[in-house]
Amino acid sequence: MPCLLWVRRSDANESERLREMLFNSGTFLLFFPVVTLVYFLIPRKVRWVWLLVASYYFYMCWEPVYALLMLASTAVTYLSGLVIGHYAGDGKGKPRQERMQKLAVALSFILNLGILCFFKYFDFLADNLCSLLALVGIRLTRPSFSILLPVGISFYTFQALGYTMDVYRGSISVERNFFRYALFVSFFPQLVAGPIERSGNLLRQLRTPTTVNYDRIRKGLMMMLWGYFLKMVISDRAAIIVNYVYGNFERYAGLTIAFATILFAIQIYCDFGGYSAIAIGAAQVLGFDLCQNFRQPYFATSVADFWHRWHISLSTWFRDYLYIPMGGSRRGKWRKWMNVLITFLVSGLWHGANWSYVLWGGLNGGMQIVGEWKELLKNKGKELLTRKGWKEPESAHSFSARLLQTLITFCLICITWVFFRAESAQQGFQILRQMFMRWNPWILFDDTLISIGLNQTELFWLLACIGVLLCVDLLHEKGCRLRESLLRQQFWFRLLIYMLGIFSILLLGVYGPNMDASAFIYFQF
Repeated sequence: MPCLLWVRRSDANESERLREMLFNSGTFLLFFPVVTLVYFLIPRKVRWVWLLVASYYFYMCWEPVYALLMLASTAVTYLSGLVIGHYAGDGKGKPRQERMQKLAVALSFILNLGILCFFKYFDFLADNLCSLLALVGIRLTRPSFSILLPVGISFYTFQALGYTMDVYRGSISVERNFFRYALFVSFFPQLVAGPIERSGNLLRQLRTPTTVNYDRIRKGLMMMLWGYFLKMVISDRAAIIVNYVYGNFERYAGLTIAFATILFAIQIYCDFGGYSAIAIGAAQVLGFDLCQNFRQPYFATSVADFWHRWHISLSTWFRDYLYIPMGGSRRGKWRKWMNVLITFLVSGLWHGANWSYVLWGGLNGGMQIVGEWKELLKNKGKELLTRKGWKEPESAHSFSARLLQTLITFCLICITWVFFRAESAQQGFQILRQMFMRWNPWILFDDTLISIGLNQTELFWLLACIGVLLCVDLLHEKGCRLRESLLRQQFWFRLLIYMLGIFSILLLGVYGPNMDASAFIYFQF
């Protein structure tokens, strides 16, 4: 079955390079066992050196020259940390020392964000500047050259800048070993698409040599197996329908587009959640604990709750290094809402150089503000009614009430996903118009759903595997720790589950015509 890959606003050459060291490629399935075996065979004191070499090799498999950019970001933030640490000594609190620390932070941010903006936003900024000047009659011809976005630049840049801020705030001590710090920035399991690790967590672990722990290895491999299932069985199969419908959205309307949009919500969750699971599992095999990146996001009961569960490492980064420094919620409701909106607009722009991403971020921020307004009005109404003897009905906290909130939240999030998936903001509005312009429930009973990329059998397996995902997430939501529960079972039962997972990936996984691995969506960010 051909796998239709959606890599937005990128050329074919980039797509080919992305296949060099994907987690779901044969190259990585050879690379990772070799790295792990050597890691545990060599002396403990030099294991981090081996990981540094492996991490840079991993990154250079895409475009070797761009490793210099990562090295430059590493050097700038490392030196800024040394400067901040130097002036935080005996002279702490003196105006000159504080100015030097702030200068180091400012230079670190300017240089790193400057590199990021040039490679990621140059075309976007230049095109918009030309359009803006054209409105006042000024014709500007900009240089015509193609800039290839370095894989993972947004992720490792934010991780390195987080280190600068942590040192400035005194949250962590300065890392004086440049090469160990370079490993923190380049650690290959989470290098190109996160989770965006905090220096206080990962650097601390890199300083402590790890030993072979078979329990951790088993847990890590189970996590990786689950990630491969999410990516290759669910996400890549859902992508076929999503790409088919969104690529020809003018031909469809109503529930057909709604069905494809719901599948995109599943696709991006399984794609990015699958990557995160593989990254966390691979790190655990090597003896490192990475932060949780997803926590059953589609069980959220509000948009704000969704963003406490989705891409947690990025959400908390923006909270700690943008939202709180702007004042957070400390300066009144209106200032808080403005800070929320700015944070989500920046978050949207972080995802890509396109107004559709900015609109996507603005919608998520705006929905949270509306949600807070609703809660304020609701609470005031409760207070007035309570004074008159009114009692809130028990049904307000029932399962049905929570289910309704979850379904409404999911529908709202799906609407925002339209702009995330669309090629432009204008196209996003066109797709929404197509979705709501006609009511066609008969597609659920005719052959429409099996004529948009998958046949009846393939669609059945997709829906069945989504059911498995739903059950697993529901168990996690209820507090059941599945990996720990499985490890307590007898060997024959564990082996049966392992084989079932492996064969489901081999038999149901989606592969290209030449057994090509499909790129992860978040690699383009």
